[in-house]
Amino acid sequence: MELDIRGGVRAAPVAGDTPEERSALRFAPDPRERAADPGYVARTARENEEDGLDSALVTQSSSWPDPWLVAAWALAATSRLRIAVAHRAGTTAPTAAARALATLDRLSDGRAAAHVIVGSSDADVLRDGDVLGKADRYRRADEYLSLFTRTLAAREPFDHDGEFYTVRDAYCGLVPEPRGELISFGGSSPEGLELAARYAEVYAVPALPVPATRRRIAEVRAAAARHGRPLRIWRHLTLVLGKDDEAAQERARVLGREALRLTGSADGGGDRFTGAVQLDRDRERGRSDPAHGRRQTEAYVRRSLAAAFVGSPATVADRIGVLRAAGVDVVQLDMAVERAQDRELRRDLVRRLRDPYRAGRRGAW
Repeated sequence: MELDIRGGVRAAPVAGDTPEERSALRFAPDPRERAADPGYVARTARENEEDGLDSALVTQSSSWPDPWLVAAWALAATSRLRIAVAHRAGTTAPTAAARALATLDRLSDGRAAAHVIVGSSDADVLRDGDVLGKADRYRRADEYLSLFTRTLAAREPFDHDGEFYTVRDAYCGLVPEPRGELISFGGSSPEGLELAARYAEVYAVPALPVPATRRRIAEVRAAAARHGRPLRIWRHLTLVLGKDDEAAQERARVLGREALRLTGSADGGGDRFTGAVQLDRDRERGRSDPAHGRRQTEAYVRRSLAAAFVGSPATVADRIGVLRAAGVDVVQLDMAVERAQDRELRRDLVRRLRDPYRAGRRGAW
């Protein structure tokens, strides 16, 4: 199966006053404030398309610009790029969300998808008025996705009576005609795997060692097969590229030092990072002490850098080839593209990932 290469579109640039600061702060937790910059959205979407990527993700959080509107702006600026919109089940009625997706799909000639999430942080979902705990959010997501997919497919009005939703005479007057997947899902719990198996066309596998990745892929695909459904696999990757491995490693060291300096300085606005949603998750999982916000931020930066794929385009392409051999069909290339050389390195990586000889050679690992 052909590899789908994915990027990302943000509503505004990463925090930071210079290209170097913005590159470094990609490894820091995201501040809760984020502007909506129409020129930036359009430009980065076009750059994703021009550099050979197939699709891009628009992420979601309780305080950020609406991802559906950001996606619409990105789709209007491009002609080929597909956009997956992170959509939290429960913040909108499933029938209304289905109509939004169907509308975006038709306006973009089949280039829109919904990446459905349940919300990994109790604190962040509560900011949008969602009082349910995670177990209940998963239970609600089952009913939500049932109604969501039924609305997208129904050719006549229907009624529904459930635990969380009741609708009468529901109907969406247009049917999507997607070029790629229409629904993806992420969630590492057994409930998440089952929801992906029943409703999604793409499953976002968490960052795991390769043997564990193979096992997780086998598990979720087996679950999908029990429902008579195929399932493609998506893996997010954070990258630091250089002209050779040594240059990439030095670049990672420089970015790490700069990220720690910027997030650890009160004068430099370090406190704005301590309220990030990623740190909410750490606190809720008992990974960090809420009394030491800067320590949490530092730990997050170090963890992000440790998980990154660092190397030349050739080295990183070979590492991605190992994931391809493990069963990954969609790779998201998350990297700073603040300089002309960053874009050229990304183009080089994409060319290598498209090379059928290299793909075949790596697939034999």
